[in-house]
Amino acid sequence: MGLFSFIKEAGEKLFGGKPAQAATAAAPSAEALNAQAAQAITTYIQAQNLGLEDLQVTFDGSEGKVTVRGAAPTQAAKEKVTLCCGNVASVQSVDNEMTVTHPEPEAQYHDVVRGDTLSAIAKKFYGDANKYPVIFEANKPMLTHPDKIYPGQKLRIPAL
Repeated sequence: MGLFSFIKEAGEKLFGGKPAQAATAAAPSAEALNAQAAQAITTYIQAQNLGLEDLQVTFDGSEGKVTVRGAAPTQAAKEKVTLCCGNVASVQSVDNEMTVTHPEPEAQYHDVVRGDTLSAIAKKFYGDANKYPVIFEANKPMLTHPDKIYPGQKLRIPAL
């Protein structure tokens, strides 16, 4: 799957609204902050109930990089893990090294820009705006409503 890039300022605020970065002399160590960030991302991924096994998440705040390992039951679950990690504020890249129990073709991705709607994205990728529920379902549970997407978010676009 490779290394995916994300917009550092966009996404879920899992680190208390503060950027996860290297520590100062008076603050906790960089290793402690990285471990806290990795735990927050792990908790967020586990809350999605994707059926993962042996999930391991590391975070390097100096690079804004998440590395994730473990086993996913499907390609879709593996791709959703990438999105869970990458659509978190302070994350710039995700290296998903997970294995897949039942391999499938990889999905495409779309970076949301101002003015995008799921219908417009469906029209672009599928030629039919009414296929937006396919994109919505492919990005659940990270998306809770079809109208709640934001610029900088990365979405999974599965093949039909």
